[in-house]
Amino acid sequence: MKLAVVGVTGIVGQEILKVLKESDIEIDEFIPVASERSIGKELIFDNKKYIITGIQNAIDKKPDVAIFSAGGNTSLEWAEKFSEVGTTVIDNSSAWRMDETKKLIIPEINGHLLTKSDKIIANPNCSTIQMLMVLSPIHKKYNIQRIVVSTYQSITGTGMKAVKQLENEYNDVDGEMAYNYRIHQNAIPHCDDFLENGYTKEEMKLVNETNKILDSNISITATAVRIPVMGGHSESVNITLEDSFKIEDVIQELNDFPGVVVQNDNSKLDYPMPYFSRDKDEVFVGRIRKDYSCENSLNLWIVADNLRKGAATNTVQIASHLIKNNLIS
Repeated sequence: MKLAVVGVTGIVGQEILKVLKESDIEIDEFIPVASERSIGKELIFDNKKYIITGIQNAIDKKPDVAIFSAGGNTSLEWAEKFSEVGTTVIDNSSAWRMDETKKLIIPEINGHLLTKSDKIIANPNCSTIQMLMVLSPIHKKYNIQRIVVSTYQSITGTGMKAVKQLENEYNDVDGEMAYNYRIHQNAIPHCDDFLENGYTKEEMKLVNETNKILDSNISITATAVRIPVMGGHSESVNITLEDSFKIEDVIQELNDFPGVVVQNDNSKLDYPMPYFSRDKDEVFVGRIRKDYSCENSLNLWIVADNLRKGAATNTVQIASHLIKNNLIS
């Protein structure tokens, strides 16, 4: 098994290395790939030293799998070149997500759709992954009609520049800004670029990716907010179902779904929080309650580490699924 990680020095790339080390994937040859400024530098992975290489050199090595986490432009330029030499690409950017010829995969939900012919596989947006991990079992039983979601997103979703901005502001130090406004002691209702319809790209990712993965008939509206948190993303989700439900049955469905942890004991103040989701692969859900203002409606609070299940963990799980099911040609 030859495996390359493209964008290995980035915040998600570093998390991918952690998840790979924890996974059951046996790597015979590891190929770390980064931009020109990092080529030739030394990298430690699984207690071994590697020299970071360039992307063309990685293609020449013909890896079995290449996990991309280097931005959409890099993916658009290079992913197909890897696939042409037989490499299966798992891409973390938004470049291929809405391409009708590419599959958008959360292994627990639709991993069964993958085949050997899928040479470029898209990893969904972090906010989409954690939401659908919770909503998928509910939709399967009760048929979701509408979703209203508000996200409260960690600065780690922006990258190291944002982490540094928060640290600088916390310490009252002038520095480079990742955002248009200070993030310390603030909430910015602006994730990614604004579109002509008044929504941001992040908000429309939740809409479009949910329709592609779960059901094109679900109506969705979203608001995405950036908050000064390191541990993970949080989401307040309201759903309207076609069928009536009992709360205890919904909780049972969620308890039975792999990768989801229910924290829903109000008497013990047990509910999900990003501080406690950090470095964990599971998606946490709580504050599960009926919406009495609308028939067959339900409120949930969903939290996950956006760098783990929202990015690194999901890509590694896709790779593991491909290997276990002999889908690597």
